[in-house]
Amino acid sequence: MDFGLKGRVALITGATRGLGLAIARSLATEGSRVAVIARTRADVDQIAAQLSGAGIAADLMTPDGRQHAFETTVELLGPVDVLINSFGARAGTSWQDTGVPELQRAMQGNAGVAAELTSMALPQMLARGWGRIVFVASVYGLEAGGAPAYNAAKAAEIAYAAELGASLAGTGVTANAVAPGPMLYEGGSWDRRLKEDPKAIAEFVRQELPAGRFGTPDEVGAVVCFLCSNLANGVNGACLPVDGAQSRSHLWS
Repeated sequence: MDFGLKGRVALITGATRGLGLAIARSLATEGSRVAVIARTRADVDQIAAQLSGAGIAADLMTPDGRQHAFETTVELLGPVDVLINSFGARAGTSWQDTGVPELQRAMQGNAGVAAELTSMALPQMLARGWGRIVFVASVYGLEAGGAPAYNAAKAAEIAYAAELGASLAGTGVTANAVAPGPMLYEGGSWDRRLKEDPKAIAEFVRQELPAGRFGTPDEVGAVVCFLCSNLANGVNGACLPVDGAQSRSHLWS
């Protein structure tokens, strides 16, 4: 099955670990030319070498970092065809430690960074009549759960994708979101929690995850790859849960 992604330039933020890495691998397997964006130079170089792509070290929480990531991608690989907004920032863990600064940081580190990179990539996509933008949100953007500021920021990303997708209908450019459930991978937050308190995590899995297990980054990578393909021309402004039926919401985009 040909996804039509061979030779497409894909910019992936947060691409050296977890979901971003799995998405980068999935796109590279389909022949995309990937730009691996993350803060640490050694990490981006290592992953870029594995994927025969370009490694770009940038602090996406700064305007200069975002501009550098985008402009260097275009310089090294060409105009961006696929933008994967996988980078995210957390702030606060509960209402007790979440005030305006934490909410602002979470909003800027998720929806803000994604919106700015989207505004950079979109004119080139529209000019060529083809493009794919994917926001990596969360099941906790669809319903309550997790840290309050993170929850609000991921909900904002899903809403942004829905409105953007509707405005792009008929242009050849699509904008969608995915809402992963808890993902288990080495070094991730759920991996740390599992090691710290395996009994509590086992109970969480029993009560909250109908599939009886955590998801894997590769499962998210496969869904994102589909959304970026020509097979998904009719999917626009949507949010696809990748959560093993965890979400109880009936209000998906």
